[in-house]
Amino acid sequence: MSWLSDDDEDDDLAFDESSVRVRPNPKANRPRTKRRPAHDDATIARVLGVDRGRYSILAGEDTPDERTLTGVRARELRKTPIVTGDQARVVGDTTGDEGTLTRIVGIEPRTSLLRRSADDTDQVERVIVANADQMLVVVAAADPEPRPRLVDRYLIAALDAGVRPLMVVTKTDLADPSEFLAHFDGLDDLRVFTSGTDEMPLEAIGEALIGHSTVFVGHSGVGKSTLVNALVPTALRATGHVNEVTGRGRHTSSSTVSMRYHGQGGSGWVIDTPGVRSFGLGHVDPGNILKAYRDLEPIAEKCPRGCTHLEDAPDCALNEAVAAGTAPAARVDSLQRLLATFKDRTDY
Repeated sequence: MSWLSDDDEDDDLAFDESSVRVRPNPKANRPRTKRRPAHDDATIARVLGVDRGRYSILAGEDTPDERTLTGVRARELRKTPIVTGDQARVVGDTTGDEGTLTRIVGIEPRTSLLRRSADDTDQVERVIVANADQMLVVVAAADPEPRPRLVDRYLIAALDAGVRPLMVVTKTDLADPSEFLAHFDGLDDLRVFTSGTDEMPLEAIGEALIGHSTVFVGHSGVGKSTLVNALVPTALRATGHVNEVTGRGRHTSSSTVSMRYHGQGGSGWVIDTPGVRSFGLGHVDPGNILKAYRDLEPIAEKCPRGCTHLEDAPDCALNEAVAAGTAPAARVDSLQRLLATFKDRTDY
């Protein structure tokens, strides 16, 4: 005999859990969540370089507790580029003892980001270095021949990144660099050093490095690694030679590495990069191109509104100045070649 009414039986069936299917969890692990720990206790450290997924990191910079760590990136940063010069937030074993490994869990805001692309039409950027405030362009007076238009590209990339440019011309004992340097006569804020094979102005260059983070760039074979080794004797960067048939240098620096420079008046950071034969500007704001030709800016201000400054631009003050001989034709030609590659861009 049942003491339950029909209504009570219906209610009891409504709470019957016998048909509920529970998903097994044999490992008894907690469910995954997108929430990540804040890592408020993370240590801030400088990224010195990367080798096969392992980052060399300097913690405790400029303190008695300065030490070099080896780290890996956290899973949540797998899509975030981590480059030489970054200020990284690291957790885990930060003692720096042999065999220890720390984890990069975040990147501090960057003050600058030097980038390049494969070519001018490729807008996929390749990050070279972060937080540099100077770029030292190394050019050879000969063997290999200097390429002023490549240097123009370096200068535009530096300006776009907010980085101050410097230049060293090596191998001046092989050729007179005057004609090459005349291409940059109008750039009053470009400091230039010249160097022969046995005469490197190391003291003057070193003074310019103190208190700065300087990235060294240059075409393969111009003597960039030789200069780095002279400034930082412990660098031991590989050096090569120029192919007598092709006139091209061999890539000797295969990775970007940050090294400390110690001078009489203080210290700075030297960042050596692999030599490149091209420097695409697909990522650059086209509005910054003319700004890199500061000697031509006053002339361009006389152009009609909306002037493209190209060779076929009507009433262009730059073209008129070249025709009148009051503007350097090579500089204007270099500018116009660069502007021509951006004329069809619609992404800015």
